[in-house]
Amino acid sequence: MSALPTATREWLTGPGLTRLWESVRKRLESNGVQATGSLRLTATNPQERNDLSLLLGKPVTGAAVTVRLDVLDARLRASAAGLGLRQTLEELGPPLTDRRAARADATARREQVWSSLASSLDASPLADQEWPRQWYDLLRRSGVPRGVTPETAVWTLQQAVQVLTTLLEPERGGTLGRGELAAMATGSAHGLDDGTWLARLVQRGVALAHGTEFPDDAAGRRALWRLVSVTPDEVSSTVLTYGLRPAGEGWRERALRERAEHHAEAHLTPRDLRSLCLQLPAGTLIHICENPRVVEAAADAACVQPLVCTSGSAATVVFTLLDALAVTGCRFAYHGDFDWPGIALANRVIRRYEAQPWRMGTADYEHLAARSQAEGIPQLALDGQPVNADWEPDLAPAMTALGVALHEEATLDLLVDDLSRRT
Repeated sequence: MSALPTATREWLTGPGLTRLWESVRKRLESNGVQATGSLRLTATNPQERNDLSLLLGKPVTGAAVTVRLDVLDARLRASAAGLGLRQTLEELGPPLTDRRAARADATARREQVWSSLASSLDASPLADQEWPRQWYDLLRRSGVPRGVTPETAVWTLQQAVQVLTTLLEPERGGTLGRGELAAMATGSAHGLDDGTWLARLVQRGVALAHGTEFPDDAAGRRALWRLVSVTPDEVSSTVLTYGLRPAGEGWRERALRERAEHHAEAHLTPRDLRSLCLQLPAGTLIHICENPRVVEAAADAACVQPLVCTSGSAATVVFTLLDALAVTGCRFAYHGDFDWPGIALANRVIRRYEAQPWRMGTADYEHLAARSQAEGIPQLALDGQPVNADWEPDLAPAMTALGVALHEEATLDLLVDDLSRRT
């Protein structure tokens, strides 16, 4: 039930007073919800001037009017409303928010985050070391990620201190899996997954404790975990390969050569790549494709050229393998989809490894488009923002003109022919 009489409420909510209440609400919410000070309404219309005159008890004749909030408060109390300014506004609309108090509260809650972290560090075995102060200062400067509440931030920072205390304990021995460590610290095996705030907090602490730079790639972050005897997940992501014949007599090298001899593909994990000796003859040409179907077709045709597949957008493990092959002096040739994401990935690989485009020219695209049309294959529309090909300026305009996307499978027969030739 409203505390305002019905007729009074209807008059107060009329169009002649709408701008007044909006301005008063904004002023009260910004000044601690106190009926003090004044506000000015400009460009008032006849209806507003009439209603303001009745409300304020004095004639309002000009286009602009100054309203003292204490006077308005007294007028409302003495009127049929019988309520003060704050109570009247809350009858007419939602409760007022004391924004000044809310800001002060938010500031206090943010400060609590950092005072709690300082207390946790002071009470931990890390307190007598130098790097925790650097870590604290770094975290305070960078702040809490958007969307993380102060309560969650306090808890996460305490978890980070506990994890770092465990990892950097002088007497600690043995190796922990990252999932195992995460489950111990957070109750979830994914609590320290790459990209989580807790993982970044811990890794920054580890980097400072060991005097090393914080890595900006996944491979570097895995190396940082290993620095404190934590093994990240090195078995779930793989890179698809075919025909690699590395030198060396370890069982992994022999297994790869044997699979190559039997024309069988191989999935390599980051763990494999850490242990493999990927020594190939200098100058070996490695073909790179985007889609696993090319590897499957190459294996079915007993192709003789080595092949690495990015499997779409290329996970870190793909670049780990290609980096290792590049170090041995291998050369690269790249083929991918003729669509905009495919061109973007091709640019990335070609720039990084100075790879040669492999059937990725304008003439190749136009030939495939004409062939697929002649064969009655439905045309796939080329959608998205055009991407210029670093290796051939005419390719993007040609693709835009035809408006046809061609996936790697459209070139499969030609790619298999290339992979079947011995160089």
